Amino acid sequence: MDNEERTKMDIRAAVVEASDRPMVIRPLTIEPPRAGEILVRLVATGVCHTDATMWQQGVPVPQPVVLGHEGAGIVEQVGDGVTDIRPGDPVVMSYNSCGNCPTCCSDHSSYCHEFFPRNFFGTRPDGSTALSTADGDPVFANIFGQSSFATHAMCHERNAVVVPADLDLRIAGPLGCGILTGAGAVMNALDVQAGQTVVVMGTGSVGLSAIMAAKLVGAAEIIAVDLNDDRLALAAELGATLTINGRSEDPVAQVLARVPGGVDYAIDCTGLPIAIQQAIAMLGIRGTCGIVGAAAPGTMFQADVSHVMSGGRAVRGIVEGDADPKTFIPQLVALHQSGRFPFDRLIRFYPFESINDAFRDSESGVAIKPVILF
Repeated sequence: MDNEERTKMDIRAAVVEASDRPMVIRPLTIEPPRAGEILVRLVATGVCHTDATMWQQGVPVPQPVVLGHEGAGIVEQVGDGVTDIRPGDPVVMSYNSCGNCPTCCSDHSSYCHEFFPRNFFGTRPDGSTALSTADGDPVFANIFGQSSFATHAMCHERNAVVVPADLDLRIAGPLGCGILTGAGAVMNALDVQAGQTVVVMGTGSVGLSAIMAAKLVGAAEIIAVDLNDDRLALAAELGATLTINGRSEDPVAQVLARVPGGVDYAIDCTGLPIAIQQAIAMLGIRGTCGIVGAAAPGTMFQADVSHVMSGGRAVRGIVEGDADPKTFIPQLVALHQSGRFPFDRLIRFYPFESINDAFRDSESGVAIKPVILF
């Protein structure tokens, strides 16, 4: 079908109209894809803490807006210039990037110089949006280059990853962000080696993915810290060699009792200053703390300068697991299909109409990784 023959399509989307109100599922229209764009019919999408942060304006995004950044579905249309993806292809959508800046050109696209405009501003680079109401009023979209809390999403050739036809797309969405981030922190950013020691602060979907990845690479000690005993029990099943409830135990004391010299790596998946401070205190000589959890701008943490400096310890940020979605997502799919990376155990399904319930269950800890089905 030529672009000239395409017209706007009626869809349904969960719209955030205000930060203090539930999402409302409304009929909208979506434009046909422009050059480099891809129209995807959603099968499933994950619910992530980052969506809640944007909803509550912890990371300010314009409103009314359609959120969602862990979508999986079937390509329905492609715009001019799209050569590697075709209608009918099953895809996972991940974060967006420019492909031209120095970090993109050095295979570190999660630190794209245009990361915030392309993922959080709610518009295309020219200020337009593909979504509108029946009256023609624009609705902000393009969140993480997709806005997947809708029956259809507009993404880009750069952030759509073709996956095997036999992969169950109902579980595939979280591969685009949460699962990719946790596993990538271990396998890419920190490059944990067999025999090394790892602490994971926070056992939500990102932390549990880090634990599964640490087991994959052969870490000798994999220590999980959380406040939720049910999640800690699952962490133990998925590979943790020690679990610590930070509400009733001193995590630093317990870790140093287990690994007296301190750990090689500590991964914070909470974004909480106290957890980051504890993670740094657990590090051994030349150990590294990777900060994965998102926090509101201006959030500060403290560290003992002497402890960091004298032991050659490092603290670094990690975005999207330092992963190139085009290569890392197929790698994770292959690991899952071989039975070595059972990320599906983290998932709880919800119908689209129950999206607000999914967020509540995620916040309360009832669900580790809610996934919306369309």
